[in-house]
Formats: sequence, structure tokens, C-alpha cells
Amino acid sequence: MGRAVMVGREPTGAGVLVLSILIILTAEGCRAQKGDGCGPSVLGPSSGTLSSLGYPGTYPNNTVCEWEISVPRGNRVHFRFAELDIEDSNCQVNYLRLYNGIGTERSGIVKYCGLRVKVKELIESTGNQVTVQFMSGTHHTGRGFYLSYSTTEQTDLITCLDKGTDFPEAEFSKYCPAGCLTSTEEISGTIPNGYRESSPVCVAAVHAGVVSNAAGGRINVVSSKGIPHYEATLANNVTSTGGTLSNSLFTFRTNGCYGTLGLESSGVADTQLSASSVWEWNNILGQDSVWAPSGARLKRAGLPWASSQMDQQQWLQVDLKREKRITGITTTGSTLREYQYYVSAYRLLYSNDGQQWFIYGEADSSQDKIFQGNTNYLHEVRNNFIPPIEARFVRINPTLWHQRIALKLELLGCQNTNTVRPGPRMFPPSRRTPPPAGTKRPPHLGGTTHTPDIRNTTMPPHTGKDAALAAVLVPVLVMVLTALILIVVCAWHWRSRKKSSEGAYDLPHWDRTDWWKSMKQLLPSKMVETEDSVRYSSSEVGRLSGRGAVPRLHAEPAEYAQPLVSGVTTLGARSTFKPDEGPDPGYSDPDLYDAPISPDVYHAYAEPLPASGSEYATPIVVDMGCHPSGGSSLNQPPAVCGFMGARTDGGHSGRSAYDTPKNATGQVTPTEDLTYQVPQSSTQKPTGKS
Repeated sequence: MGRAVMVGREPTGAGVLVLSILIILTAEGCRAQKGDGCGPSVLGPSSGTLSSLGYPGTYPNNTVCEWEISVPRGNRVHFRFAELDIEDSNCQVNYLRLYNGIGTERSGIVKYCGLRVKVKELIESTGNQVTVQFMSGTHHTGRGFYLSYSTTEQTDLITCLDKGTDFPEAEFSKYCPAGCLTSTEEISGTIPNGYRESSPVCVAAVHAGVVSNAAGGRINVVSSKGIPHYEATLANNVTSTGGTLSNSLFTFRTNGCYGTLGLESSGVADTQLSASSVWEWNNILGQDSVWAPSGARLKRAGLPWASSQMDQQQWLQVDLKREKRITGITTTGSTLREYQYYVSAYRLLYSNDGQQWFIYGEADSSQDKIFQGNTNYLHEVRNNFIPPIEARFVRINPTLWHQRIALKLELLGCQNTNTVRPGPRMFPPSRRTPPPAGTKRPPHLGGTTHTPDIRNTTMPPHTGKDAALAAVLVPVLVMVLTALILIVVCAWHWRSRKKSSEGAYDLPHWDRTDWWKSMKQLLPSKMVETEDSVRYSSSEVGRLSGRGAVPRLHAEPAEYAQPLVSGVTTLGARSTFKPDEGPDPGYSDPDLYDAPISPDVYHAYAEPLPASGSEYATPIVVDMGCHPSGGSSLNQPPAVCGFMGARTDGGHSGRSAYDTPKNATGQVTPTEDLTYQVPQSSTQKPTGKS
């Protein structure tokens, strides 16, 4: 990769001569930096940034630069390298060297020469003054160097190139050096939404207004989940680009003093706004157009404020009615497509009495600070005040503009918590200027809205054991809930099926429909409704379902109904006439239905109607008078009445057509008080013989 040359090897011969000549010829009046090989650098009182000329491109041949750094007494200086890439073909004239002290009494600390050298440790001085020397001879490759420094009190110093992805912590605190706007790295995002993880942290901090480019400072960073889109904005001379979805983002914790001070919300009345001049003119419709100070409210539709004169003596003034802490300002142009006016640069003045004015200046400098304004008539530009201003009156003094001076604005800040001020306040370095001529003091009106305390509420993501525990518990809970749902559904389904099977014979569907419909015709309707059903066990049903057209039924004798008798209207379900009591040795067929029946022998039991038979039974008519046959009925017992011939479709009658109770041998068994049903015809009534 390269090599680092340490202290003790001074350049000799031609190298010393070339270096001495270049330093003499390119020496500048500024003692802090001299030479022709100096790149963009910021040398602050407690931190700063140095780079070679042309960085991140290749540095030029035969150049030299020296930086002399001093920090307050009692402190020391340490350095952190962001990049070191110096061609090592001739380390006598291509190198970077650090010295303790300034001038002839300096002593070397370290010397570097090599391509893509990784310097991870902090390089520390022994005193509060350090000299950095960079020399280049003839070379072909190498990007030069880029480094940061601070006092040794800031042990967590980082460079301007460190990105959010370089810090895996969910929340961390680091120290950013001054001068990070010398970096060419891009950022994506804005506050309060956050910045894309690939953005340099310190450059994003300047854009957010957390630290200034001139002084640097400490940042408190919070990482969280990324968002689908990152907004592009211009703030504090830093332009952020738009970005797409990322895995994570970072934002900054602040003191919360970034609320609006009432221009947009009308907390500041129109009478609290004044200007050096107002533009008035007649439009094409003959109407007067007044671009008054009352129109200078951010995000409000309508005409903005515009001055009638185009010079650097114009101003717009805001009276906050009481002293407040002002941390920033946001401006836009006219926001009107037909009038594309805007202010591109301005100064800011502040006062507590409206008479004695101060111009906001650069930190640690006697120069006035010129704020970057808008680059078009529409989009907002934000500038933060570090340190903040504590004042009642604020004036914006345009120095550059496009076509015409016109703007809208909003002040950022919060209520001033300092109720007692012992002695003069410490303002940023500034110079007093008298108020511009024609300044009017607005009438004293009270009442402004309180600024909301805006704080960063972004929470860091849960990591470690919590994430692992959640990864285990979530699938387990899903499985348990799924199992419970399945159990409930199955139990409900089983119960529904059980209820649907109750109240019916445990028989196949054909046996519960056709057969029962044919039996109902023989029963009185009331009896069918109230009669108990006969149930069979599942084992018997298995035998029934496996047989032929006529099921085999096993029932206790009590389940057979009595024959139709006068005054008796009961008939058991699925039964025939009950046989005579007692076993008959002449009958031995165990199957009451499947045994073959001789045509001339009556079986003791009537066969059930087959499933394919007619749904209606043959009508049976009873001779209720029990008329005797052949005139001999007087000599017979009144209880013995024979069946009259049942008329069939052919008009013939026979003994086999009568449903007469029989015993096991097929003979008629006389029974007292029995009335037998006699088939009747619709055209002829049965009559007894006289």
C-alpha cells in the first residue's frame, strides 16, 4: 500500500533547496497558512480542517504549503486523518510532516509518505502550537491528504468524511471539527425528518444548524429506521440532495429552540412589521398593487414585501414586542410565477431598543456575516444563528437580489428564559451601525404566540436481546392462536353434526325418508307428533346399512303395537301386529323378515313396505256394524266377525286380501271386541248377508 516515514529523516540536498525556495516565493502575509500547495482549509481557535490543493483530485507538482496552528495555552493539539494518499516514488520531496512548535524552534512529530496509508490513531502534540508541512515533487498519482484537528479535550474527534454508516450505535455523541464545508461529499435529507445513512455526519450537522462551519462543535446523533424519500433543501450554505429509501437514517438531538416566532401564524401583527420603503404600482386592470410589509409572511398567499428602491440601504424590520432568543431565519422570494423576484444575499441586524443596532458577524471574526439567500423565487432557504441572538428587533438588509428586492420570511427561536441580565450580554463579534434613515418605530402592541417546544422525538430501534426475544415469541404466539382457532372451529362443527343427528333413526337417509313417509299414513296425525321414536345402536345400524333392500330390524316385543281395536288408537313406530303371547314351538325362523314365505301360508308378521314401494297404503275399511254372514251370526259370539271381502281393482275378493291377525301356524285367532278393517270401494258399500 505505501509506507509512513517517521521523524528523524530530514530532506537533504535538492529537496531542502526546492522546499526553501518555494516557501520563500509563496509566503503570504498570513502567518497561519503559506505556500502554493494549500488546499481549502479552516483554522479555528479550537478545531479545524486542512487539505492539499486539488483534493480529492491529484495535487499539483512541485508545490509546498505550511499551516501554523495555535490553540489556547494549556491545551494540546491532536490530529485525525480522513485520507492520506501521497506518491512514494521519492519521499525526499513528496511527504507530509507534523512539527511541535512554530518557527525555527519546531521539532518533528511524524512524517508520512505513501499511497492509501491508513492512519487510525490520533497524532498528538506536546504543546499548544503545531506546524503542518506538505511538499510535493514530480509525481503521477496520489490524491493528497485531508485531516482534522482539535484540542485534546475532544477525545472523540471525527473527520468531515465520517458517515452515518461508520457508527453502528443507535445513539452516539461525537465532536465535529470546524471547516467541514471544505468536503465535497453530498448529504441527503433535512431536519426534522432526518438524513440518509450515507451522508457525512458533520456536514449534515452544519446543514441542520446544530454546529457552525466556522467553529465546529459537539453533536448528539440518534439513528432510526429509514424513510421512503429524503427531501432536498438549502440551509446554512449546504445543499442537500433528494434521496430514495434507505435502511436507516440519523438525526440530531437539540435544545428545542427552533419554533416559529409568529409571522406565519399571525402572532406578529401587521403593525409590528415595517420597512424602509414599499413598492406600489397600478396593474393592467387599473388596480393599485401594494407590496407592503404585512405580506412578508412565510407560506402566506399574496404579494410579498418589495422595496420601491433598489439599493443596499433597504430593510425589513420585525418587532417581537419583547426580547426573545432567535436561532434562525427562513426566507423565500415572491412565490409568484409572474413576478420571479428574490433576495440572494443579506445581512442581519438586531437591537433591543430600536435605536442601537448590531450587525451579526462571523464567529471569532470582525467581518460582517453575509447570509446566503434564495436561489429562486419559490423554494425556502434556512440560515441558523450560532451563537443565537437575544433581541427584540430584527432587520433584514438585502445586499444582492434578482430583478427586484422582494421576500417573505419567518424567524425561528423561543422565549428568552433570562429574566435578569447582569451586565452587558455577549453578542457575536459585530459592529454598531446607526439605523437607516427613515426608520419608523412601530407602536407598542402586546401579545405574541408562545413558540412550541420542538424536540427530536425519534427513538432508536430496539436491538440486542429484545429483538431476538421478539423474533421467537411472535411465531410462537401466531401458532398458538392458530391452534386455538382450529380447536374452536372443530368443536363447533362436531357439535352441529351431533345436534343434526338427534331425533332421527340412526339409519341411512333413504330409510329415514321414504319408509317413514309410508308408515305415517297408517297413524293418526296427533299420534305421529307425540309418539316416541325407536332408536337403534350404531352396531345395529351397521348391520342394517349392509343388507339388501329390506333392512333387518331387531326390536323388543314391547315395541310392537296392538292391532287396531275399538277405542285404541296407538300404533308403535316401525311395527306390525303383535303376535300371541308365548313362544310357539312350531315357529323357528329367527329372521322375522328375510325368511321366504309360501304363497298359501300367511306369515305371523306383516312385511314392512319396501323402499321402492308405493308411498301410500291400500285403504282398509272397517265394518263397524259387524254384520253376520249367511244369517248365522246370531249363533256366533258377537266378538267373532269375519272380514268382508276387500275389493280389488279387478273386482274379485279372496281370503288372502284380508289383514287378519294370525297365530304362528297361520290360523285366525279369535279376539274379543275386535273390529276388523274391511276394504271398501268408492262405488259399492259392503253389505252383510241376511
